[in-house]
Amino acid sequence: MHPAFLRGFSIGMRADTQVRPYISLSPRPRDLNDSFMPPRYDEGHRIERNQEVIVAEGEREADEAAARVVDEQAARQRMPAPFDIAFLSGREDITEVLLVRHGQQDYDVTGPVSQMIDPPLSELGRTQARLVGEALSTMRIDHVYASPLRRARDTGDQIARHHRLEPIIVDDLREVEVFRDVPPDKTPLEYIGRMALVGTRQRMVTEKSWDVYPYSESSHEFRKRVINSIEGIIASHPAERIAIACHGGVINAYIGHIIGSKYDMFFRPAHTSVHVVAGAEGIRALYSLNDVRHLMTAEGSFHSV
Repeated sequence: MHPAFLRGFSIGMRADTQVRPYISLSPRPRDLNDSFMPPRYDEGHRIERNQEVIVAEGEREADEAAARVVDEQAARQRMPAPFDIAFLSGREDITEVLLVRHGQQDYDVTGPVSQMIDPPLSELGRTQARLVGEALSTMRIDHVYASPLRRARDTGDQIARHHRLEPIIVDDLREVEVFRDVPPDKTPLEYIGRMALVGTRQRMVTEKSWDVYPYSESSHEFRKRVINSIEGIIASHPAERIAIACHGGVINAYIGHIIGSKYDMFFRPAHTSVHVVAGAEGIRALYSLNDVRHLMTAEGSFHSV
C-alpha cells in the first residue's frame, strides 16, 4: 500500500513496522478491544428507562384494580340463590307485616257466649299493650291496622300513637267466631251439654281444627276472610312496614297459610307477641315468630298466654 494513502488513516502499529492487513477506519484512535464492548448508556438514558418501567408497572396495577372492581360488581350482581328468592333475602322492596296479638282480655270463661265475644283488656293486658307500643316506637311504621274487637283495637291504639297514626279497622281481622250460633245468653255447657263439649275439646287437642266446634264459623270460612284481608293490606302498601293488631287465631290462619300448616292452630301466640312476615312479588316469608322480649322488663315478666 502506498505511504501517501496511509497518512489519512490510523494504523494499530509503529510507522517503522511492517504493514498488517488490519486497518481501522475510525477517525479517532481506539483500542482493538473496544470493538467488542457493549454500547454505553449515559445517565439521562437510564432515568428515561426507569421512568418507562414505573409507567408500565403503574398501568399493570391499574389494570389489576379495574379487574378487581369488575369481579366485585359481578359478585354483587350474581344470580340470586334459590333461598335468596324464597325467603326474600337482602331485598329492600319488601312489605314487612308485624302481626301483633292483643293483650290479655278480662272475661269469665264460664260466662255466657256474649261475654266471650268482645271482652276488654285486663289490667295486665293494658300493661302488655303499653309495652309492645313502646317496643315498636323506635322503628318506622307506616300504617297500623286492627280488628274491630276492643282488645285488639286498644292494643293497636298503643302502637299507633307513637307514630301519630290512627288504626285502620278491618272487620275481617276479627277472631274466629266459636259458638257464634249459640244464643248469647247461654253458656256453651248449657246449650251443647257436658259430654259433647268434652268431646269437642278433646278433638281440638289432637286435630287443632275449628271445624270440631259445633255452632261455629267453619275453618274454611275463617281462613278465607283472614288471608284475603291481609293479602289486600300487603298489596296496598308495597315496600312499607305495617302493624296489624289482631288475634291468635288470625295469626295462625295467615302464617299457617304461608308455611303450609295443616292445622288451624299450629302454635300458641303469647299476648302482645310480635310475628314478622315479609312479602314481595307474590312471595311470602316468615321472618320471626312469637317475639315477647318487650314483656321481660326490669320490673319483672309480664308474659301470659
